[in-house]
Amino acid sequence: MPQHTPAPGQHVCGHCDGFPTVAITTGTRNPDGTRRTLNVTCPACKGTGTITAPARRTLATAGR
Repeated sequence: MPQHTPAPGQHVCGHCDGFPTVAITTGTRNPDGTRRTLNVTCPACKGTGTITAPARRTLATAGR
C-alpha cells in the first residue's frame, strides 16, 4: 500500500497515530447476528489524522 505523507506543516496526530476514525464493538449483536459497533473519531485531530506543527521558538525568545 502506498504511504501518503502529510502536507508541509502537518504532522501525524500523536493521539491516534494517523488512524482518526475507528469502529469499536459493543459486545452486543443485531437481530441478524452482526455485531453492533460505534464509530469513534479522534477528539484531538477531529478526524483528520494530522495536527498542525507547533510554531518554532526563535532564539530571541528561547532564553526567556
